Amino acid sequence: MMPADLTPPLSAKHLETLTRAVGRLEKASLAKHLADLAGRPVGKALMSVPQPLKSKLDQAAEKAILRCLDVAVKSLKPTKKPPMTRVATMLAGFSGGVGGLLGVAGLPVELPFTTILMLRAIADIGRHQGEDLSKLEARLACIEVFALGAGAIKNQTALGYYASRALFARLSGEAMNFFVERGVANASAPVVQRFVSEVAARFGLVVSERVAASAVPVVGALGGAAVNAVFMNYFQELARGHFAVRRLERIYGAEAVKREYERLAEEAAPVRDPGEPD
Repeated sequence: MMPADLTPPLSAKHLETLTRAVGRLEKASLAKHLADLAGRPVGKALMSVPQPLKSKLDQAAEKAILRCLDVAVKSLKPTKKPPMTRVATMLAGFSGGVGGLLGVAGLPVELPFTTILMLRAIADIGRHQGEDLSKLEARLACIEVFALGAGAIKNQTALGYYASRALFARLSGEAMNFFVERGVANASAPVVQRFVSEVAARFGLVVSERVAASAVPVVGALGGAAVNAVFMNYFQELARGHFAVRRLERIYGAEAVKREYERLAEEAAPVRDPGEPD
């Protein structure tokens, strides 16, 4: 790799790609997208999830990530077919419609199914951006996308995109070494559990937003199918940003892209009024 001061600047085309990626990865939370769907603000109700329900959501999120990990390790295969993101969104909408009829009680069944659909769509996007799905590292990078949405939830996490990447590089590296040695996913192994728990904890924050939306009449009236379609599209956009950054890193090196990413993110950040309280 070239020394930092000799790294060639990003081309105009690639700078535009990175700018779009920053917009996707530093985007508003799922709650904001649900508010846009409803055509009006949905307020603090989206963030007020009772503790008993939150415990159920956390369990459902962990089950979903475990299922995805099993799929990623065993059956994600390279393919030459174009990404089928629209099909995945339609199926997720159908799943959400069924889940809406069952309510929270159906979440342990519906969420893993929806999340695996999302994983397939995420993997398609990664492959389209040059990821080699025959490599376990690329497949685990697909699962990491589920943790990226939490970064947009105010006051829930201090980890930005690259801080999250650094954390999951370590956790996924440990898990990958275990899988290479053992050949199968074993959720009871501490290295695997650490990876799953961290992804599930952050994914669960976004799941809470999605479930809490059903308690808001203006959103709940739109039905589980519409909410699930927004949920699916939200993570597909994160995947497009994530894998675009990884593709540029393969071209220019991780440090050069990180510096440019952070510059663009700082420029895009809203300017806070000095008199505005923290």
